[in-house]
Amino acid sequence: MADDDIEMTGKVRDKLIERKQDWARDGRLLTGTTADPEKDRLPPGQRLVKEWPVLDLGQQPLVTDQKFRLDVDGAVESRLSLRLDEFMALPQTESVSDMHCVTQWSRYDNRWKGVSARALLEIVKPRSEVNHVIFTAFDGYTTNIRLDQFDQPDVFLVHQWEGEPITREHGGPVRMLVPRLYLWKSAKWIRRIHFTISDHPGFWEVRGYHNNADPWLEERYG
Repeated sequence: MADDDIEMTGKVRDKLIERKQDWARDGRLLTGTTADPEKDRLPPGQRLVKEWPVLDLGQQPLVTDQKFRLDVDGAVESRLSLRLDEFMALPQTESVSDMHCVTQWSRYDNRWKGVSARALLEIVKPRSEVNHVIFTAFDGYTTNIRLDQFDQPDVFLVHQWEGEPITREHGGPVRMLVPRLYLWKSAKWIRRIHFTISDHPGFWEVRGYHNNADPWLEERYG
């Protein structure tokens, strides 16, 4: 953890973690069904919402423009360490995608703006042996995905939602967006992107949640 990160502590956080670990242990919300994303837009067990629910661990780090720093490192040819203005100077793209939370809600047609994962890959050039990507947030939260899940046209580092800057409560100024996976893989308040040759399960993955997190396969828990 970098020395300017904010450690996740507190009684509220501990209670939320305990409750979600209970969910994983009990298989809460599981329907036991699967679906085909090419045919079924809504994954199994999900319900549509119009608003964007706020879910966190009881803390929302305040990442000011001056404090923001994004490090991209690991097994890559070109490492990056970007201030917010340098991040904003990277190629920007708009995108529309759905999002699906493991707590059973989904929201369609979200309009985003940010830097695509593929644009970032072109800059840093991961080495051939890289298999996984690890995200670290300003509050110390981590999560993991495979490189092939990161290397998709709809994966972004986003700073706008519906034409407005992403708010602090939703992970602003910059958060990950991996819309084909449950939303816990889309780390808020992104601080670091690390390319690695081995997998490193993150905060929820070591607490009973699925390592892959495909909503259509209902991979809520491991």
